[in-house]
Order: sequence, then C-alpha cells, then structure tokens
Amino acid sequence: MAEAMAKAWAADAAKDGLSIEPEKFRIRVERFTDAPALVLACFSMDGMAVFPDQRREELERDLALQSLAAAMENLLLAAHSLGLGGCWFCAPSFCKEIVRETLEIPVNVEPEALIVLGYPAEEPPAPSRKRVGDYCFRDKWGGRFG
Repeated sequence: MAEAMAKAWAADAAKDGLSIEPEKFRIRVERFTDAPALVLACFSMDGMAVFPDQRREELERDLALQSLAAAMENLLLAAHSLGLGGCWFCAPSFCKEIVRETLEIPVNVEPEALIVLGYPAEEPPAPSRKRVGDYCFRDKWGGRFG
C-alpha cells in the first residue's frame, strides 16, 4: 500500500510538472513500511443524519470529519502520554481508492489519514508557540476575539 500511495503522489507531482527523486520516493515508502505501528483513520456516513438538501448533507459530512479529526488528536495525545511519538499523514485522502482496494475496505468507508506510532529516536526541541490571539481575527470594532 505504501508503494502504491507513493506512486499516486509521484503521478500527482508529474501533473504539476514535477518529478520525484528516487530518494524522496524511497523515504515516502519507508516512513510507512518502517513504522512500528500504523493507524488508518477512516469514517463512514452510516448512522449519520440524512437531510433532503445538499447543504445540510455536506455539513453532516463535515461533522463526521471533525469527529474523526478529534479522535485522531486524542489518540496522538494518549500516545504522547505513554512516551510514544506519533505523526499524522493525510496521504490516504489523496488516494482513497488505492487504500480501499489494498486493504479491502468497504466502499462506504473513506480512508482519510495515517498515524505513524512508535518510540521516538530523538527528542527535538519544542517549537515556539504563538499567542492564542495570533490565531484570532479582528472584529469589526478592532478588537480581538479570544
């Protein structure tokens, strides 16, 4: 599956006029094949509310994706609390059919992301943090929300 996903990535790059160096291709494959554990995050609209209009149907899908993202973040936080390292990759979103076919996932289930888990080989310094206000927009009176 990792090689098939990397081939899809290289094909997308070629559409943009880019070529992928063999070393970058190898790294793309090995980040998944060498991982101690992979978690494939998927969602399904089964059991979600059904609406007669497209706008609310799309909003319901957004809610399913938000729930999946929250679950993935909780998984990463739990892994971190156990001393594990994790990294979230959105690669399956770009080649859902490849992932679905390789793993024989039902058509009503959408592969979205992979989380790589393992014990970290190093502990890089934490990135600098921005203030919460840096992520907020200004209201029409010039103040900041948050």
